[in-house]
Amino acid sequence: MADTTCHMSISLDGFVAGPDQSRDDPLGKGGRDVHTWHLGDPRATEADEIAAGWLMRPRGAYVMGRNMFGPIRGDWDEDWRGWWGPEPPYHAPVFVLTHHAHEPLEMEGGTTFHFVTDGFDAAYAQARDTAGDDGVDIAGGASTVRQALAAGVIDEFTLDIAPVLLGSGERIFDGIETFAMEPVEVLHSPLATHIRYRRTS
Repeated sequence: MADTTCHMSISLDGFVAGPDQSRDDPLGKGGRDVHTWHLGDPRATEADEIAAGWLMRPRGAYVMGRNMFGPIRGDWDEDWRGWWGPEPPYHAPVFVLTHHAHEPLEMEGGTTFHFVTDGFDAAYAQARDTAGDDGVDIAGGASTVRQALAAGVIDEFTLDIAPVLLGSGERIFDGIETFAMEPVEVLHSPLATHIRYRRTS
């Protein structure tokens, strides 16, 4: 059975996005500083390049939350097509959790966004059926990752811990009571410590 993975960048105080997320500031105030290790910072090292390879490895399908897909809340009242331009980086089906039905959105490069209204378990099941041997990635954001952790479906979980304090924002571990994983690889640079965990049970 193919692995389910998740790869998230996080601040030292546990936030994956800063406060006051908006269309102009999708990662919240200060949130971009958590991601500089893969966004062209000249201080990036070989460790960051290796971790970026983990992040961008092809997967058979993805699950993400609506907040990660875009800033629109409530009914779909405009033609939003994601943050990534006409060719998103997924190149595979992406199952988006939402409370509001939406027709599938086919993009360039093989990405199609499918909008799932009946919860995480349903979206994950569809992703597993679609991905086959190529595996599923839980792409984010915080709420979706929490649901995946609570469901116990993540086999490999990578955290890029940036030496940044955000103070507030979106956490991924709130309400998670156990973390049955152990570190199997650690890389570091001035920009982040990259820890790859594997499920222990």
